[in-house]
Formats: sequence, C-alpha cells, structure tokens
Amino acid sequence: MTMASKRRTIAVVTGSRAESGLLLSTMRAVRAHPRLNLVVVVSGMHLVSGSWRDIKSAGFTIDAKVSMQVKGKSGRSADVAALGKGITGFGQTFDRIKPDVVLVLGDRIEVLAAASAASVGGYRLAHIHGGDRAEGVADEAIRHAVSKLAHLHLPATAQSKRRLARMGEQPHHIHHVGSPAIDGLGLVEPANDAPELIVMQHPVGESDKQESAWMRATLLATKPYKRLVLMPNRDPGSDGIRRAIAGLRVQAIDHLPRQRFLSLLKGAKAIVGNSSAGLIEAAGMRTSCVNVGPRQNGREKPGNVIDCAYGRGPISAAIRKALRLDLRRLHHPYGNGTAGGQIANLLATIDLRAIPIRKQNTY
Repeated sequence: MTMASKRRTIAVVTGSRAESGLLLSTMRAVRAHPRLNLVVVVSGMHLVSGSWRDIKSAGFTIDAKVSMQVKGKSGRSADVAALGKGITGFGQTFDRIKPDVVLVLGDRIEVLAAASAASVGGYRLAHIHGGDRAEGVADEAIRHAVSKLAHLHLPATAQSKRRLARMGEQPHHIHHVGSPAIDGLGLVEPANDAPELIVMQHPVGESDKQESAWMRATLLATKPYKRLVLMPNRDPGSDGIRRAIAGLRVQAIDHLPRQRFLSLLKGAKAIVGNSSAGLIEAAGMRTSCVNVGPRQNGREKPGNVIDCAYGRGPISAAIRKALRLDLRRLHHPYGNGTAGGQIANLLATIDLRAIPIRKQNTY
C-alpha cells in the first residue's frame, strides 16, 4: 500500500438519523486523520425532518445538502421520484467536491442514490455494512445493489465478508472492520430515568391499515410495562403506525439524540420492535431484544434476541422470555468497537490506484 502525497478527500454521505449516528465515530476518525479531509454531505430525511442539525450539534460542518424527499409525500412512488432527484443532486455535488472516495453506510434510498451517482460519475465508492441480510421494505435489494456498485467493502461481520466474496467482489477489496454502531458503547452510562421497555417498530411496506393493526398489537402487549415509544421512520406504511399510536393516545417521541437514546437503551430491560438497534447496539450493551416480524429476517442475531410474530399474544410471551435472559456471556458478531478508526486508516493508506474504477466480477 502507498500513501497519497496530499490529503485524500472523503465524502461521507448521510441521509437519515438511522445511519448518521452510526457514522459519527468514522467521521471523527476521518476528521482527525492527518492524511484525510472530511466532507459531510447530508440528504434525504435529514432535510425533511431537520435532523441534520444533530450532525452540526455534534461539531461537524455540513459541506453540502442534496434534496430528495418532499415533506408530506410518502409511499413507493414518492421514493422512486426522490431516488431520481437524489442521483442528479449527488452527481452535481460530487463533480463539485471531487472526492477521492465516497463513503456510504447501509441500505436506504439515499445510499442507493449516492452510490449510483458515484459509480456512474467515476468516483470510488466505499460501503459500510455491505453483505448483511435484512428484509426491510426494499433494504436487502438496495444493500446488495450498492455492494455491486462499490469499489471498497467494509462489512460488519465475518459472514457478510464471505457473502460479498460469493457475490463476485474482489477479496482483497473486502475488509472486515465490524459495525461502527458498536464504537464507544462501553463509555455509555445507563440513564437513571430509563424505562423498562423501549418500543421502536418501523413499517415493512404493507398497507397503512395492516401496519396500524400490527403496531396496535405491539402497543397493547407493552402497555403493562413502563415504556418509551419512539415514532417510526418514514418508509411506506409509517402513517399507519403513527395512526395506531395516536388512536391509543400513546405519548411517543419523534426523535432522540443518539447519546440519549443509547443511555436509555442501556438502562432499559428490553427493546421491542424491529429496529437493527435491537440486534447491534442493544446486544453491545447487554439489553434484551424482542424482534417482531420479518424486517430483520436474515440478519445475524446475537443471543439477546427473541424473535416473535406480530400479535399481542406472541409479543407478550416473547417479552416475558426476554426479561429472563442471562446475557453475561453474550457473543457479539458485529465487532469490538474499533470500526471507525479502522475505516479511517484504510481510507488513508490503501493504494487507490490498485482499486480500478471499472469493476469486474471474479466469476
């Protein structure tokens, strides 16, 4: 590997609060590295909800904004329109910034838009959390599509690394770094006012009526406990979940800063719903997880996870089981909390000339 004679510009793209918190440790490590120049590009739901201000509050400069979604419009057709708008916007932004590497995480439409613009525009793309499996709405298809566009792979688990190689990606371009979601969890103090349960259920793309019925069952199952309910993301079906919350007159929080969320999660007895935080961050802090429905199907699940079907009865039974788990010897497949530093070092030292823009499958 060779060092670049000038500082490399790393354009970190974030489209929602779902991945911006996970990217913070990597952004800090990139900013601190003497051979790297951090450029932060915010897009998507950050601009609709205003959550980009959390990134600014964390001490980062917002270097560019790429508008995609339109407030008040949701559903698959709206996502298609936002995707097209995003590709154009990212293309123009990258041509202005001229990054050495575009860095993305995960599987949302903002990530696909940025990845498409980077690949077609001739910029090297690095992808964190590629090779995972999880159904979501269109998450799995988007994640694997981004992997095929990416030039450098930064998977969170050994299994994901092997999966990327089986997809035809060059093995020497795949680096198992762990999940940046684990970084810094050991320093989190449990909140004194933590609830027994945190309820966090996102849509899986079904009708608003069906999503509402499922969320109503979850709310009824968790009612006997001291709980904190968080609003869902804005994926198709989210209006139904919000309708169930309003219909049962449940007080819910739309957004928590990441450090506050982690503190509450560490102090809670369990998280109930279908967020990846239950499988990754909760496991890292020895908090039980009741994983409801198919959204995380295929994702590696640590021993803190109890899977269950939608419905008041199955969820109630799963909660009782989760609260009895002994997590003192839990094995975590998502790393040891050093992902951000590993990623920054790779981006600074890897020989970019050995990573051709023009990709070729290994088979």
